[in-house]
Amino acid sequence: MTKNEVIMWFESNKNQANIDGMKRFGIISDKVFGLSLQQIEEIRKKIRKDHNLALELWDTGYHDVRHLASIIADPKIIDEETIDKWVRDFDNWAICDSVCGKLIQKTEFVYKKVDEWQYSDLLYVKRASFALIAWISVHHKKLPDSFFGNYLEVIINHAEDDRHYIKKAVNWALRQIGKRNRNLAQEALIVCDTLRLKYPESKSAKWIAGDAERELRKKYGII
Repeated sequence: MTKNEVIMWFESNKNQANIDGMKRFGIISDKVFGLSLQQIEEIRKKIRKDHNLALELWDTGYHDVRHLASIIADPKIIDEETIDKWVRDFDNWAICDSVCGKLIQKTEFVYKKVDEWQYSDLLYVKRASFALIAWISVHHKKLPDSFFGNYLEVIINHAEDDRHYIKKAVNWALRQIGKRNRNLAQEALIVCDTLRLKYPESKSAKWIAGDAERELRKKYGII
């Protein structure tokens, strides 16, 4: 399929009700067709991998089309410059989390990007760092527990950031590390205590710690 054919298909399936529903969940973009993930998966099956088409589709600026671009792009081919550009284009949490999970966590430079993006002043670039930690925790099965010590420190260092979409991502990253196994759950619970001690006045840190602690204690039966 060509870029124009893809856009025509999206336009023919535009769904205003879905667009309105997305807004209620904070998924707001200037250009959106309101297609479901199931519909996007249907067209993805027709295209399969097409890296050059992915680059063209991303530049259209359409939210749903960018979801498609991220899953037909080739993580073995895409370069850091392109990824950095795409991440700066993020305009909501959904596209951030999806592209991180569908594409960026599969690239050879994923760990480097976690380290770089945590310091960004841009909301969704910084969120991408923590979204990647969460996805790495889920998908990179062969990593030793010791690998995650650095990420727990990153979580501690940024837990005071009270921006909604940052604290939610920091919490997500902490929970996913703890859910890898019981040993990391114990380490994550120590982080929860550390956050309360280090940031006694921070509502963000308290929420991150409390929410993660409840889930991990329940999952592993830790009293």
